Amino acid sequence: MTKEEIYNWIAKDLVESFETDPARISPDARLYEDLDIDSIDAVDLIVKLKQVTGKRLQPEAFKSVRTINDVVEAVYQLIQH
Repeated sequence: MTKEEIYNWIAKDLVESFETDPARISPDARLYEDLDIDSIDAVDLIVKLKQVTGKRLQPEAFKSVRTINDVVEAVYQLIQH
């Protein structure tokens, strides 16, 4: 899975699952401040990422995530191992 594929999947999921306005989604969009993703939504996103990648994203790795691009990087690093 490439970074672009990860980004596209996350963007699509934000629109479908969290009813995020597609115009608000960009690599630099902040999850909590710009997209109104709360901690419960973040857990839901982690669960879905596990289903897509087949790998468990460690919660501590997700604590430093602030933007969509941060999520893409964390997932990309996870699937490289």
